[in-house]
Amino acid sequence: MKRAVSISIGSSKRDKAVEMTLLGEKISLERIGTDGDMEAAALKYKELDGTVDAFGVGGGDLGILVDGKWYEFHSVKPMVRFIKQTPVVDGSGLRNTLENKAAPFILEKLGDYIHKMGKTALIMTGADRWGLTRSFLDAGFKCTFGDMLFSLDLPIPLHTDKQIKFVAALLLPLATRLPFEWIYPVGEKQEERKPKFSKYFYQATVVAGDCHYIKRYMPEDMKGKIVVTNTTTPEDTELFRKVGIKYLVTTTPVLEGRSFGTNMMEAALVAVSGKGRPLTLAEYSELLEKFDFQPQLQELN
Repeated sequence: MKRAVSISIGSSKRDKAVEMTLLGEKISLERIGTDGDMEAAALKYKELDGTVDAFGVGGGDLGILVDGKWYEFHSVKPMVRFIKQTPVVDGSGLRNTLENKAAPFILEKLGDYIHKMGKTALIMTGADRWGLTRSFLDAGFKCTFGDMLFSLDLPIPLHTDKQIKFVAALLLPLATRLPFEWIYPVGEKQEERKPKFSKYFYQATVVAGDCHYIKRYMPEDMKGKIVVTNTTTPEDTELFRKVGIKYLVTTTPVLEGRSFGTNMMEAALVAVSGKGRPLTLAEYSELLEKFDFQPQLQELN
């Protein structure tokens, strides 16, 4: 049996292990959280290196791929310094392939509802979810991107891909050298609620992006909204139901009541491919066609 392990600097409360079958081959998926401790994550990678088929980096990114340009997170790189044998991925490959399907999927399934409510979307961060960014822009949505709002706490909404690429080129070389926890919640902070910039949530029919960002910053009233995300637990789904979200779309498969992060699913694809290395975007797209991975739709209210 193949084995893929995601070691996350997120909360250990979200740990989960399941088995699934891909292309007729059983694979074990396991998520291990270290509650914000990067050194503990590094030591766990060291312990398991060479004994599993693929690693995922959870709760953080090795870098951000913006329109084909790679910006490495220097503060996260030490976490994987002990890995010598097992291929390691952070979900970037799937975020730039699988998430391209999101907007066409919801238009196919919920088109009448969207046209009634307004073809508007709030993408929590456009730079590190380039697949989502392109998906909604190409589908004709009026978009707001929250890179400046939620990552930097600056009241500057972005609306075009050109603006995202300009900001990325200007700020990411500096931002990727900052401690990762300065720009993204880790450990127990992922469970904290700090609503802000609520008007941009109210203006949008669709709210898309990282689940932790959405939960952390969304207002208490999300009645009628469509949320597009991944890495949801049953507790996340219940919170979304409580605040009034009508539809929940996850871009990765729901397994035993939860969806795993793109890093976990990307590690699964690397493991089952048998290539012993991260795949190219073309290879991910080819495998996704074979597996017929499709977004999952749940009606909550």
